[in-house]
Amino acid sequence: MLRNPLHVVALGGGAGLLPAPGTWGTLVALPLYWGWLADLPVAWQGAAWLLAAPLCVGVAGFTARRLGSADPAAVVIDEIHAFVGVLIVLPAEFHWQLWAFLLFRAFDIFKPPPVSWADRRVGGGLGIMLDDWLASAMTLLLLALIARSIGLASAG
Repeated sequence: MLRNPLHVVALGGGAGLLPAPGTWGTLVALPLYWGWLADLPVAWQGAAWLLAAPLCVGVAGFTARRLGSADPAAVVIDEIHAFVGVLIVLPAEFHWQLWAFLLFRAFDIFKPPPVSWADRRVGGGLGIMLDDWLASAMTLLLLALIARSIGLASAG
């Protein structure tokens, strides 16, 4: 699998082959964001994220078909892309990113609605990506509610 560059991307450079691949995939998002996107204007970050989305759908679906599974755990491009989207919106402070990481992993693991709906009902590369995008949206929503409840002007 690691000989094909598309599989390398889908497997997060090999992070998807480690125990707890979703957690490792999410962690891969941090150096990717901080190394490539963090210094760009937020509009450029968002544009890069949006342009990468269909590529991630394709790569995830391609590798899943090759592995013979609808949503193989080893495919972690979904966690990477979704969590980069969270990082784009959040303040750069460590505590926001730590809470986002923990919440995102919880939503991805426990799959509350609508994450569970997407996980069950949408197939292919889009299905692989969609449940993680929903988990990231829920993460941002909860962090925004927390920020508002403790009187912060903005969570991101």
